[in-house]
Amino acid sequence: MDLLHIKRVYKSYANHHALHNISLHIKKQSIFGLLGPNGAGKTTLIRIINQITGPDKGEIFFENEKLSQKHIAQIGYLPEERGLYKKMKVGEQALYLAQLKGMDKGEAKYKLKQWFQKFEIDEWWDKKIEELSKGMAQKIQFIITVLHEPKLLILDEPFSGFDPINTNLIKREILELRDRGSTIIFSTHNMESVEEICDDIALINKSKKILEGKVSEIKEAYKSNVFEIIFTGNMIAFSTALWTGFEILESKEDNGRMKVTIKSAKPSDVNELIKTIVNDVQILSVNEITPSMNDIFIQKVQEVMPESIEEEEKEGALDE
Repeated sequence: MDLLHIKRVYKSYANHHALHNISLHIKKQSIFGLLGPNGAGKTTLIRIINQITGPDKGEIFFENEKLSQKHIAQIGYLPEERGLYKKMKVGEQALYLAQLKGMDKGEAKYKLKQWFQKFEIDEWWDKKIEELSKGMAQKIQFIITVLHEPKLLILDEPFSGFDPINTNLIKREILELRDRGSTIIFSTHNMESVEEICDDIALINKSKKILEGKVSEIKEAYKSNVFEIIFTGNMIAFSTALWTGFEILESKEDNGRMKVTIKSAKPSDVNELIKTIVNDVQILSVNEITPSMNDIFIQKVQEVMPESIEEEEKEGALDE
């Protein structure tokens, strides 16, 4: 079931199309990667979901209800540009922002103390925000964002300013939040993080959606039948054993071992290849090289996009 259904959303500023015919299904209790290069339209869509601005056309449904002001309390938003008051003390500010989200002061203080202990930052309670590093301030804002246990969390570049240790800490927390029932929209340029934590993604470029689906299924769909074979033995014998349908992309020797990258016409050919060459060389490993989300991101963004808005509108009329 969808927590959020975005249906044919358009948004323009003067002559600039920020969003064009965007439809997305964001499932309950999932991590949804909202991806795209700078200026693609991601921030505009996030602002519409947060009701900071509205669409020119289209609708958004929150648990099958049309998105309205009453849903704001059920959304937690961590923007890329942080918004903490530098002169306020950490604890005082955290309590103030929690109450703005409708939390009772006593409950908010109890939960904040739990989070501060969990992150081992108890001593920061009476510090001013201006005394904290960027990463420390980021931890505080993350806690404030999730404290009221919203149904939908929107995290825009949540690892900005963190060292690898704290990045892993926040990743674990995001996964735990999902497992406890939260739905998370995760916007980032870090494709490695997308592969690690996202269930589904949508890629937006030049205001249009150009890719959507499960991370695992997208990676499977973009396989190119490229394999790395490591063996000991004669390279000439290996090459001779190849038949039409295989192409050697790269080969090099490393400490007496040959590492060869080959491309096959179809995956099933590799099993037949192994049977053929096993008598001529000693195979140490065979690994399929799958494209990373970073590779897929670059490939899709560099593809030629339709230039005609009218043509896209005709295609969009056939959607759904």
